[in-house]
Amino acid sequence: MVSFKVSVVSTSPIDGQKPGTSGLRKKVKVFKQPNYLENFVQATFNALTTEKVKGATLVVSGDGRYYSEQAIQIIVKMAAANGVRRVWVGQNSLLSTPAVSAIIRERVGADGSKATGAFILTASHNPGGPTEDFGIKYNMENGGPAPESITDKIYENTKTIKEYPIAEDLPRVDISTIGITSFEGPEGKFDVEVFDSADDYVKLMKSIFDFESIKKLLSSPKFTFCYDALHGVAGAYAHRIFVEELGAQESSLLNCVPKEDFGGGHPDPNLTYAKELVARMGLSKTDGAGGEPPEFGAAADGDADRNMILGKRFFVTPSDSVAIIAANAVGAIPYFSSGLKGVARSMPTSAALDVVAKNLGLKFFEVPTGWKFFGNLMDAGMCSVCGEESFGTGSDHIREKDGIWAVLAWLSILAYKNKGTLDGNAKLVTVEDIVRQHWATYGRHYYTRYDYENVDATKAKELMGLLVKLQSSLPEVNKIIKEIHPEVANVASADEFEYKDPVDGSVSKHQGIRYLFEDGSRLVFRLSGTGSEGATIRLYIEQYEKDASKIGRDSQDALAPLVDVALKLSKMQEFTGRSSPTVIT
Repeated sequence: MVSFKVSVVSTSPIDGQKPGTSGLRKKVKVFKQPNYLENFVQATFNALTTEKVKGATLVVSGDGRYYSEQAIQIIVKMAAANGVRRVWVGQNSLLSTPAVSAIIRERVGADGSKATGAFILTASHNPGGPTEDFGIKYNMENGGPAPESITDKIYENTKTIKEYPIAEDLPRVDISTIGITSFEGPEGKFDVEVFDSADDYVKLMKSIFDFESIKKLLSSPKFTFCYDALHGVAGAYAHRIFVEELGAQESSLLNCVPKEDFGGGHPDPNLTYAKELVARMGLSKTDGAGGEPPEFGAAADGDADRNMILGKRFFVTPSDSVAIIAANAVGAIPYFSSGLKGVARSMPTSAALDVVAKNLGLKFFEVPTGWKFFGNLMDAGMCSVCGEESFGTGSDHIREKDGIWAVLAWLSILAYKNKGTLDGNAKLVTVEDIVRQHWATYGRHYYTRYDYENVDATKAKELMGLLVKLQSSLPEVNKIIKEIHPEVANVASADEFEYKDPVDGSVSKHQGIRYLFEDGSRLVFRLSGTGSEGATIRLYIEQYEKDASKIGRDSQDALAPLVDVALKLSKMQEFTGRSSPTVIT
């Protein structure tokens, strides 16, 4: 057994190490600066209670992006020096963010050990490579991201750090080979266990879904399937789940080899970046070249916590997706057979889920953006299914959003709806059929998001100030609206969204400006990032339509009057100097 010594390295604070809800994300060249990663890791250890470090078990893995291998070796040496008992690493450094959450919650080591937390190495849907992004975040013993009380402590520690311990002479651990490597240090034994990235996660998925019914669907000649991992960590799970367990064709997997630079692409599962999948599903502007599209398509981001769901020539909005999963969960997914505890969405997400909750008599929560708010509700047994408009969907099986879970949920719903159609001549119930049937039952929430990026921060704040000021006189607002578009409904109420957590009583203020209309439509304005790059104004526009004869319209046509109202009411062009947004989702 190799023994190691601990040395203490002097350091000094480095500016800008404030972690957000998704940890610390910077360019690789920033992380490679002397002591940059080490300072942040030690600041994290110092923010945790002693029993979460000394003698503890930690998971260290991520999405496999560039610099992960080096970062893992550094963290392992620092964990050993800080008295951690064992570190668990996914083979080749690969563990999806949802899998890390599952491993913290579910995995038991051969010696009965359980993890108390994890360092996850990911910058999520941001590009990877030597000139691109790297990230690190800490997850707690419930499997969810560190709460603000911890991230605030980490940040304070980064501002005062003077030294960190490290086991410099600990040999490099081979993370490509499964097995346990044991070392002896000043405080006793230290183990690094490399294990199969997929085993624990697959086991969990098989306990949630009826794999046999999904397998029957995938084996039907009527049903065709395509999954795009965008060269992210989802590739480490896709072959195992979709091909080996569910019998899908190998050819149905796109970009499922994880690459440290994501194949040079942008691993963000949306209509802009998942180009190959979008073309294969018949949704690109140059459609027609590739033959008949598959019935179902899905994509994941870099760390596999986000998802995009597509039907043949049909896009499912994330807001509709979570509502449809909630509406069908009890019948289609064994895990939910005894009922849902409640449902929740982030405030900017469309109110499609609200209508389902009302109709089914479910507890409903509207929370600020950030998965930790869902986690609190789940830990308290108040929420089963949740989602956000930015392609994140999940449930209380873990404490992170889960891209592959969402795909299996949709396949379960398709299998359930097609129980009587797979044999014989009956027509397949498609993704589009399911969505249109949902609209016919619950109404349709036409929805779009406009992002204005790198806006002058002062002007952005002035625009938000005007919107708050207008809220003090709704008759005046409604007068302005009628002058712009007489057919648009009146504003019934308007506020700045504030959330009081029903679990811990904490209050989150200034979470976005809302205008709520009498017909159920909404305008939401949010400001994010006021750094050196300027601010981003996000405008969410939602039109609710209950009339069955009007639910089949083109989304942009249906929303045009409300878009016009939003832009003129906020004086968007005047404040930003822009005649159109940077991105329309």
